[in-house]
Amino acid sequence: MKNKPIQYFTSQYLKNCESIEKEKIVEYLDQFQQLIGAKKSKSKAISLRIPENLLHSFKTKSDANGIPYQTQIIQLMKNWVSK
Repeated sequence: MKNKPIQYFTSQYLKNCESIEKEKIVEYLDQFQQLIGAKKSKSKAISLRIPENLLHSFKTKSDANGIPYQTQIIQLMKNWVSK
């Protein structure tokens, strides 16, 4: 049987964790799982105002790279959030 590593927490760290709202912890874990693809999330339609010339250029470049522009927007968002 393989020994599992043990993670130790300082008393200060544990004290700080006590003040975090349970809802915030659940929200963070859910978003992290979605970000790494462990859990599929429903998509949400949004309305976003973008200058026409920027949108046209973005769509053109996405098409040239063989990537649907909405897929590219999602990938850019994931990359930015994970930094």
